[in-house]
Amino acid sequence: MTITNVGYERLELELLIPYTIAYEEISQATNFILKIETDSGIVGFGCAAPDITVTHESAADVEHAIQNIIIPILKGRNPFMGSLILEELSHQLPQKSSALAMVDMALLDISAKKMQVPLYQLLGGYRTEIATSITIGILPLEETLKLASDYIKQGFFILKIKGGHSLQEDIEKLKKIRECFPHIQLRFDGNQGYSVEETIAFNKAVKEVNIEILEQPTKPGFDKHLGEVRDSIHMPIMADESLKSVKDAFRLAKNQRIDMVNIKLMKVGGIHEGLRVNAVAKAANLEAMVGCLDECSLGISAGLHFALSRSNVKYADLDGHLEFKNDPFSGLFHLKNGILRPNERYGLGLKG
Repeated sequence: MTITNVGYERLELELLIPYTIAYEEISQATNFILKIETDSGIVGFGCAAPDITVTHESAADVEHAIQNIIIPILKGRNPFMGSLILEELSHQLPQKSSALAMVDMALLDISAKKMQVPLYQLLGGYRTEIATSITIGILPLEETLKLASDYIKQGFFILKIKGGHSLQEDIEKLKKIRECFPHIQLRFDGNQGYSVEETIAFNKAVKEVNIEILEQPTKPGFDKHLGEVRDSIHMPIMADESLKSVKDAFRLAKNQRIDMVNIKLMKVGGIHEGLRVNAVAKAANLEAMVGCLDECSLGISAGLHFALSRSNVKYADLDGHLEFKNDPFSGLFHLKNGILRPNERYGLGLKG
């Protein structure tokens, strides 16, 4: 099989509700859709969601990479030689993880369609569904409670609350959420906003709230701070921004700084690299969550198939597509009562 044509589309996606996290306010996102055509008629699709803070790419960086590096390298190649192609691209795109992820997805989409199986089965196939959290950004208390109530009425039973701006407001908010909704699962993302001392104070104050996961409370680049937190509190500590590669996973695991990892395909550079990160995590007895950036349903579908393929991926935070007014994809998976299931079509679920 040979790649005969490569095209792309740039999507400017507007959020239904702009949201705030500890270090920025977000109202829109740019995604890129890669389309790889082959001489067999099989077409593969991939998604890139650049984020200057997380992936160190601007939209302009990714578009330049597609036009000047990715398309020239892909044309005329055998799509089943994905490892070789991705290695070549990684040398030319060292700071473009979502661009690599996009190519990786599209090549694997072709492979799964050729095998006539959904992608999660090609990757190994461990489960057929997974529960996802839904995220609430930094909002005033009453707005947070209203949004939480709306989500719970829609069937979601896992809420992920963003914080890191104000320790006292975060504590008050979580206590009130637990009081109002005693049976839901609660996760908290500090988004690098706390010091070690603040994290320890947070843990003490919300001890009775029963937080399932505490995600990245301290700044990346200071592994010892995560380790100090882990050694001082009872909540499981998950690395997100501190973990962007296999080397990061190995270093954090080796030094016993964390309990869990958040694998975002856009952040680590795709499914192949995500599998390597997950293998390190599993070897170190660390559980994994598959997360996302502001991704349309195609990107979320890739995260879902990855999550379904591995036993120690216990958690999912795959809700990015729900934030957009104009997501062009639908039907790639089913979301009901907080449970995600693929549509069981071949590959990522998109015909082509």
